[in-house]
Amino acid sequence: MPRTFTLVTALSLAYAVAVASVTVNERQVTPSTASRFWGYGGGPEQRRYSTLSQIDRTNVSRLAVAWTYDTGEPGAMQTQPLVVGDLLYGYTPAHKAFAVNAATGARVWTFDSGLRASGPNRGLMYWTDGTEARVFAAVNSFVYALDAATGVVIESFGTVGRIDLREHLGRDPRTQSVILTTPGVIYKDLMIVGGRLSESLPAAPGDIRAYDVKTGTLRWSFHTIPRAGEFGSETWPRRAREYAGGANSWSGMALDERRGIVYVPTGSAASDFYGADRRGDNLFSNSLIALDANTGRRLWHFQFVRHDLWDRDLPSPPTLVTVQRGGRSIDAVAQATKQGFVFVFDRVTGTPLFPIEYGRYPASTLPGEITRPTQPLPLKPAPFSRQRLTVDLLSHRTPAVRDWARGRFRELRSAGQFVPFAVDRPTVVFPGYDGGAEWGGQAFDPETTLYYVNANDLAWTGRLAPNTSGQSGRGLYLQHCASCHRDDRLGTPPQIPSLVDLAARRDLAQLTTTVRQGRGRMAGFPQLAPTAVNAIVQFVLTGKDTPPAAATDSRGSTAAPDPRINDGFRFTGYDKFLDPDGYPAVAPPWGTLNAIDLNTGEYAWKVPLGEYPELAAQGLTTTGTENYGGPVVTAGGLVFIAATNHDRKMRAFDKATGALLWESTMPSSGNATPAVYEARGRQFVVVAAGGGKSKSGGPGGVYVAFALPR
Repeated sequence: MPRTFTLVTALSLAYAVAVASVTVNERQVTPSTASRFWGYGGGPEQRRYSTLSQIDRTNVSRLAVAWTYDTGEPGAMQTQPLVVGDLLYGYTPAHKAFAVNAATGARVWTFDSGLRASGPNRGLMYWTDGTEARVFAAVNSFVYALDAATGVVIESFGTVGRIDLREHLGRDPRTQSVILTTPGVIYKDLMIVGGRLSESLPAAPGDIRAYDVKTGTLRWSFHTIPRAGEFGSETWPRRAREYAGGANSWSGMALDERRGIVYVPTGSAASDFYGADRRGDNLFSNSLIALDANTGRRLWHFQFVRHDLWDRDLPSPPTLVTVQRGGRSIDAVAQATKQGFVFVFDRVTGTPLFPIEYGRYPASTLPGEITRPTQPLPLKPAPFSRQRLTVDLLSHRTPAVRDWARGRFRELRSAGQFVPFAVDRPTVVFPGYDGGAEWGGQAFDPETTLYYVNANDLAWTGRLAPNTSGQSGRGLYLQHCASCHRDDRLGTPPQIPSLVDLAARRDLAQLTTTVRQGRGRMAGFPQLAPTAVNAIVQFVLTGKDTPPAAATDSRGSTAAPDPRINDGFRFTGYDKFLDPDGYPAVAPPWGTLNAIDLNTGEYAWKVPLGEYPELAAQGLTTTGTENYGGPVVTAGGLVFIAATNHDRKMRAFDKATGALLWESTMPSSGNATPAVYEARGRQFVVVAAGGGKSKSGGPGGVYVAFALPR
C-alpha cells in the first residue's frame, strides 16, 4: 500500500506545522513517530522512540550544542518540550509557557498567567482539528487554552480561557488542592487529565476527568475513590468517598488511539503512611486502569499495592508496546514501579504476560492499622533495583564510612519490601521513595523490543510517631508539614528544603501564601483556617509554639477534622540513608540504566548512570547517581538520557550494548526527558536543563539543543 501523508494544520505563515497521519503497509503510525512532532513521552503511546537516524552510532561523537534558550529565570525545572513542526513549546521555572523556533531557539511568544508558580510542570498538550490549533498550559490549579501560533488565551474555553481543576469533585472547591504537574492526553475532542494532590488528609479525591477541548465542559469523570455502589466501593470503609483523598494520577497516561483506550496509573491514597481510616484494598489507588477514552468506563485494572502504606505511587506513564509470544504479536502495556519491577499486560484484556505471585508480608503493630497480607510480585523480568538492604550492600567507600554504615544499620529495621512502619525504630525503604523508576518514563524500541528504564538504587528510611492532638503551631506543623520537612525542620535537601533559618529567605506574607496555595512540589492547605496557617508560619519562622487565636475553617466557621479521619499516627519525615560525607550509605551503583527484552523478560544490559565529579577524580567513575528524567531511543541506534544529578551531563549509549558513545556537560543538570525531532533538515535532541535536584544542579532555566555540525 502506498505511503500517504495528510497535512493537518498550519500555525502561521512563518511557522508551518506539518503533523502527519502516516500509513505504512496498512499499519497506522501515530504522530509521535513523525519526524516533526514530539509530544509528551514522544507521543500518546509513551514509547519515547524516534524514527530519526541522522544521528547514529558512527557520528554521535560529533554532536554539539546547536542552540540554547535561556528563560532568564533561575530555579528548578522538570519539563519536556513539545514540538510541532517548526515550533518548540516549553515552560519556564515560573511556569510561563513559551514557543521558540525549533531550529534556532529564537523566541516566538511567551504566556504569563500572572500566577505565582514553581516546581514540576512537565509539559504541555496540543490539539488541532485541521483548522484551529491549541496548546493547553497548566499553571497551579488552572488549565489555559492558548492559540498555538500566538500564545493568546482563547477566552471561549472554560471561564475566560481556563478551567479550574478544583471544581466538579463533589466538595467545596475553595478547600481543595489539585495541581496538574504532568500533562494528560488528547483524544479526539477530549482532554483527559489527572492531577497532584495533598498526600495527607484532608485531600481531594483523585478523579480522572475528560474536558471538551473547545468549550472546557466536563464530559466524563472516573472516580478512583468509588461512590457507594460503584465497582470497588467495597474495598473502602462505608462512605469513604466523602472524606478520603488521593488515589490520583499525577505521573501521566498512555493512549491507544486506534482502540480508544486510555491507560491511567494512580498513586496512593491519603494519608500515605497510616491508613486506619481507609481499611481495605483501596481501589483504585496504586493501580493501572484501562478506561474507554470516550466515556470513562472501566475496562480492566490491576492493583500493584493493596492498602499502600509506603507511598508506592506508580511513578511514570505506562508504555504501549508490541511483543512476540509463541510466534504471534501481542499488543501490550508495560508499567514500571518505584519498587523496581516491570509488569507487562495484554493491552486489551489485562492478562499478565509474565507470571505474578503474591508474597506474604507482616502485619502492622500499630493500633487501628490493618495491613493486607499479600502483595503482587512479577516473576519476570527480574527487579531492576535491589530489593533488600543487607550488611553486604552497605557502603565501603572508605573504612570509616563502612564502620559508620554498619553501626547505623544496626539501628534500622531492614526486611525488604512491604514492611509496615513502626514507632520504635526506622524501617528501611529500598529502593527509596523516589524509586526504582521515577517520573521521566521509559523508552521502548519497536525494532528490537528492548525496554529502557533508568533507576535509582538508594535506601531511605521511614518511621511513625503518635500524632499531637493540640492545635498549637508546633502541633499543626507536625500534623501537616513534618511528613516532608521532618520533625526537626531539616528536610531532605535538595528534594525537600530545610526550613531552618527560613526567616532569612521568606517573609511572613510569602510563607503564608505558600502554606495556603502550595509551592513547587508542595501541595497547598486551603482547608486550614487563617489562624491555623498563621500559627504554623509563626512556628516555622521563630520556633515559638503559639496556639491559633481560634480554630475556624477557610469560610470562618468552626473547624473540626472529619470524625472518620484517623490521624493517631503521623510520618516523621523522609530520611535519605546518607553517610557523614553526604554520599549514599549503600554500595554503588546508586543509579543505573537498564535494557530489558520484553519478549523474554531477560536483561540485554545494565550500566551505571552518572557520576560524582569529585569521586571520579579519585578513580570512582562507576558509582552512578540519583537520576530524574527518562531515556529516549532512536532508529539511529542510540539511547539519549540526561537525568543524572551532580554531573550535569547528557549522554548517548549504544542501544544494543550499553556502551557510552558520547557525553556533554550542560550548564545545569538535566532533570528531564529529552525530545527528539527534525527541523530544517536537521535532527535535534533537546533537554530542559533545569537543575534543582542536587546542590550542584546549576542555575536552571536553560533549554539545550544538540545537533550535528552543519
